[in-house]
Order: sequence, then C-alpha cells, then structure tokens
Amino acid sequence: MEKIQDYIRNIPDFPKPGIQFKDITPLVKHPEILKVTVEELIKPFIEDNISYVAGMEARGFIFGTLAASVLGTGFIPLRKPGKLPYDVQSISYDLEYGSAALEVHVDAVNPGDNIILVDDLIATGGTAAASCMLLEKLGAVIKGCAFVIELDDLNGREKLARYPVHSLIHY
Repeated sequence: MEKIQDYIRNIPDFPKPGIQFKDITPLVKHPEILKVTVEELIKPFIEDNISYVAGMEARGFIFGTLAASVLGTGFIPLRKPGKLPYDVQSISYDLEYGSAALEVHVDAVNPGDNIILVDDLIATGGTAAASCMLLEKLGAVIKGCAFVIELDDLNGREKLARYPVHSLIHY
C-alpha cells in the first residue's frame, strides 16, 4: 500500500483552511498504480458473486467503473439530484455542514443483487451510509464498501458497521 500512498498528494487548506485534501490525481494519472489500486480494492470481494459495483459522484465513478470492469459486472452511478434522466429513488442525508441527497434509477438493481460500493475516500461516512441505504431500498444486498483512502480520525467506518469495509490507505 505504500506504493499507492506515494501517488496521493496532500493539498493543505483546500477547499478551506484546516482541511488537508487528499488528491488522487497523480494516482489516476499513473496506469500501473491505478491498476494495482483497483485490484487491491476488489480483492476481498472476488468470491462474493458481485452483481454490480456502485459508486458515488464523482470520484467513485473513476474507481467504481474500473472495479466493475475487472469484476466483469456493470456499474451503478449514484448521482446528485436532477442528473439522472429516468425515474429515480432518492435519499437525503445530513452532512457535518448541511445536507445532501443522492439518486439512483429505480431499475438499477433487482432484489437480491449483490453490490459493493466503491469510492476514493471515506471521511465521516455519511455519503457512503446513505448510498448503502438507497441501494437497499431497491432490494440490493450490500456485500461491502471499498475505499482507496480512509480518514481514521473521522470515524466514518462506524456509520458502516453493518457492512465489511475495506480501505487501502489510512490517514
């Protein structure tokens, strides 16, 4: 994992003072490191008969689609309101600084489909927990959540206590 961590750049005070932004741009720019990252992300779920990989807008799309391709499954985009063109199921959730919402097409999954949720980073866990609840509203079975980066001090994993959580890099 140290090899992957070398390609994560720290940007101090972005997007506001006091935040240490973890920039994955160098990682996704490097093909071999990107390949290793995706392989490591899905490793715990290889034997779980995954039906689909889901990812949240926007960086979850990067790692989620690549994970789906490696697993030979489809990808389910979870989007901000108003971005999907078909009938949607939605969920609202609280953030540390307000609220947000996510949507998914109502026909994105079938009851009993095995899903893994993939994103670049877990901080407080609110978006990931809401994503899992949204997919479960449609009947999906969440087999686990995979993140490139976990910010341990923010305890996001606690909001996902019902699911296996796999993170590659811990800060």
